[in-house]
Amino acid sequence: MKNFKKILGATLATAAVVFGGALFSQRAQADTTLTVGASASPHAKILEHVKPELKKEGIDLKIKVFNDYILPNKALANKELDANYFQHTPFLKNWNKKNNGTLINAGGVHLEPIGVYSKKYKNLKDLPKNATVYVSSNVADYGRVLQIFKDAGLITLKKGTDLTNATFDDIKTNKKNIKFKHTFEAKLMPKLYEANEADATVINANYAVQAGINPAKTAIALEKKSSPYVNIIAVRKGDKNKTAIKKLVKVLQSKSTQKWIEKEFDGAVLPAKSTK
Repeated sequence: MKNFKKILGATLATAAVVFGGALFSQRAQADTTLTVGASASPHAKILEHVKPELKKEGIDLKIKVFNDYILPNKALANKELDANYFQHTPFLKNWNKKNNGTLINAGGVHLEPIGVYSKKYKNLKDLPKNATVYVSSNVADYGRVLQIFKDAGLITLKKGTDLTNATFDDIKTNKKNIKFKHTFEAKLMPKLYEANEADATVINANYAVQAGINPAKTAIALEKKSSPYVNIIAVRKGDKNKTAIKKLVKVLQSKSTQKWIEKEFDGAVLPAKSTK
């Protein structure tokens, strides 16, 4: 009888350890799972690349792909995501302002140089008088577009214009009377370019890449690498210093990842950090 009690006690103790270990394992797994919303390309592709490295760091990265610029911030604010990766800081600030949001920047990863494309002209300066240029309805990108046309000497801007929140109303002089039509969804721009209706079309690099267009080789004018519109990891206020978030940003900003970005996208996507 004593032996039976000893055996039973040992069995129960072992079961308790196993059960407790299983519970601990489940909790640990839950603590290290990180769900990040991202645009399909290049964001999700970059995240897939760092998945193995994060696994070594104890982070189980889950990637949720979005095909627009509207839902990822809503999902993050609603705690459906732990972070998202698709936008630059001016876009985030504009979203926070419009939605009374408190999302913040946890770290920059890469630049997607916005570009001007044309099937009719090989240089931006070749655009004729009264040319029509299609631009997306994404207000946060207007300053980037204006900077490109300003650099080409085609427009000047009103004194004191802040490019991070500029609009086409800030144009002071327009040498060729270029017509900027900006009523289109950003994801539609590659199709509008292929339709060849306008004299030129402005396309965000991620949508260009998804459509098989290489910005570095096809654009007739491209945003400079010094642009402040670096794509970032966005998180809810208070989450920036969470261990999993810090590990994600560290891996994305590592020299090896930044070099991979530079090589993988052949200039279509530029690393935010120096790879030298």
